[in-house]
Amino acid sequence: MIQVIDHNNRDENGETLSAMHADRKAVFVDRLKWNVPVVDGRYEIDEFDNEHAVYLIATHPETGEHLGSVRLLPTTRKHLVGDIFATLIDGEVPRGEDVWEITRLCTSPKLADWEAHNAIREQLATALIEYALTMGISRYTMMTHTAYLSQLLATGWDVEPLGLPKDIGGQSLGALQVNVHASTLQLFRRKFAISEPVLRLDLSE
Repeated sequence: MIQVIDHNNRDENGETLSAMHADRKAVFVDRLKWNVPVVDGRYEIDEFDNEHAVYLIATHPETGEHLGSVRLLPTTRKHLVGDIFATLIDGEVPRGEDVWEITRLCTSPKLADWEAHNAIREQLATALIEYALTMGISRYTMMTHTAYLSQLLATGWDVEPLGLPKDIGGQSLGALQVNVHASTLQLFRRKFAISEPVLRLDLSE
């Protein structure tokens, strides 16, 4: 199952968040050499890891170990694509209560093989659609390396480019919009052989 952590339950999930930030540091800073903030030499935490962020996190069912995660940011506030990398967007930045940004997709470096990484990514992709359909999100925005665009399209996302790719820091990056449809959820569940909802979401809070 994929757990949702937001301002309502982040205090009681401090260990899970710490493990996520540690894996983000191992992946984005140690492996990919991103120039992003590191806290206490162990955790990748930036200005957007605040009370407005929502995290979808896959954990081991027995140990609780972080397996993978993604961060969602509201576009009604300052966010990466709209405010830090707005040059990637030709025209108006998509914003609204029904538009959220996907950032920091991360799978644990401790996973044994690429098949395990792919399985977690498939669960997270499915959870993103489940969360959007539950919360009234009609579109996601995101920034990605252009080399990964073909993978996104092959997965079955309904993707639109928001501008032409640009070279930033020696890397070709592009901004995308993902349109959310119930049919995408059906496609993912069929394609990834997922028969039950993957998202654990308590709407009573």
